[in-house]
Amino acid sequence: MAKYYKMKTRKSAAKRFSFTASGRLKRKKAGMRHFMRRKKASTKRGLRNAGFVAKVDEKRIKVLLPYG
Repeated sequence: MAKYYKMKTRKSAAKRFSFTASGRLKRKKAGMRHFMRRKKASTKRGLRNAGFVAKVDEKRIKVLLPYG
């Protein structure tokens, strides 16, 4: 019986991205780490919600997450 190797998941990518039920990639939005006082409340509310990875970048990230 031939031995097949498992593909390794890039853990750095696994911590940053997750898949939706339809197969799109979710990501966290940038800008919520510091300088929160000078940002508007509406801006902060918008940053709280998850964003999606752009279609042009999805293919590259899915290579890093083979079992996603």
